[in-house]
Amino acid sequence: MKKEIWKRSSILLITAFIWGIAFVAQSVGMEYVQPFTFNAVRNLLGGIVLIPCIFLLQRINPDTSPKKKIEKKKELWAGGILCGIALCAGSSLQQIGISLYSTDTNVGKAGFITALYIIIVPLLGIFLKKKVRLFVWLGVLLALLGFYFLCMKEGFSVERADVIVLAGSVAFSFHILIIDYFTTRADGVKLSCIQFFTCGIICLCFMLLWEQPSISAIWAAKIPILYAGVMSCGVAYTLQIIGQKNMNPTIASLLLSLESVFSALAGWVILKQALTARELFGCILVFIAIVFAQLPSVPKKQNVC
Repeated sequence: MKKEIWKRSSILLITAFIWGIAFVAQSVGMEYVQPFTFNAVRNLLGGIVLIPCIFLLQRINPDTSPKKKIEKKKELWAGGILCGIALCAGSSLQQIGISLYSTDTNVGKAGFITALYIIIVPLLGIFLKKKVRLFVWLGVLLALLGFYFLCMKEGFSVERADVIVLAGSVAFSFHILIIDYFTTRADGVKLSCIQFFTCGIICLCFMLLWEQPSISAIWAAKIPILYAGVMSCGVAYTLQIIGQKNMNPTIASLLLSLESVFSALAGWVILKQALTARELFGCILVFIAIVFAQLPSVPKKQNVC
């Protein structure tokens, strides 16, 4: 049993690693193409990559019940489209925010701001009449303090890019809640495939309306787009589904949140982007906040007669 837990933990750690490096790919991709163009191509590519996986899994474990097929099909398409809309909002806001950062701004900053979704998700649960634990409130306070050190400039100003990336984090929070609802009702890999195509088609429409895409520019950005599409979308999301199966959700969320650490390290190693002491302190506070948010509730002591 312990061996299986370690195996799934390793899978989730690899997922976080892939997502962390994806911030570098997203940043480099903005040197060649605009945000909606990048997201349109990467998500459509991610959907295409999952198609053979679906056929393979279908052959291994076919569903022969006609009634279940009809029920699952309705929820699968509803969930996939809703997830795709939320993913489109989150990834587009994130990509636009990254494109607005100056060349000397590190991608780790965007990674840590995005990781705030782990704090936002339980807060959104209040509207679903779910109690928020004490550790989550402590995490929120630490996250706000970390966000201050990470983003605040002289004169108490926040960069427009920071606000847009934070808005993307809120959208990702809704995306997580939608996935949480539909994963028990539909096939996870098929759900991911539909969401990628939905997100890609929406971004494609915005690309044609507001941007000036060109084949030459897309080809010039082929390496970051391929990484973001095949590795970040296709591979990482599939690994997430495999890794989270029968896994403690608290441990799973904490492992996945390490993408913020990997994004900072990737920006430092690959792009030679260093964090200032103030930004590094903010990152540390945000990461501690993420850990606090994932701590289990303290059990109440029972009176012994």
